[in-house]
Amino acid sequence: MNMKIYHNPRCRKSRETLSLLEEKGQSPEIVLYLEDTPSVEELKSIILKLGITPFELIRKSESIFKEQYKGKELTDDQWIQVLIKHPKLIERPIVIKGKKAVIGRPPENVLELI
Repeated sequence: MNMKIYHNPRCRKSRETLSLLEEKGQSPEIVLYLEDTPSVEELKSIILKLGITPFELIRKSESIFKEQYKGKELTDDQWIQVLIKHPKLIERPIVIKGKKAVIGRPPENVLELI
């Protein structure tokens, strides 16, 4: 079964996760999500596979979040729209295999998909 990684090559944890997968003989499809932002349907599917809420997928340390969204009460659909508008807010890396997904923080989390 193929793997997919939502990857940001400028992120150390994302690079470490990809490297770990490759060390384990995996060749995941690489999605550069900052350039190729997931659609609403893709994002909902990812969130479902992760077993979390859209709000839990948000990088709350990013300045965009702190300046524009911190303390706001939005619906799940509204948070998904925020993630699509600002893909930098999507927690990374996300690795998907079949119906399961994990966030590679720490990178060793992906070992449960192998």
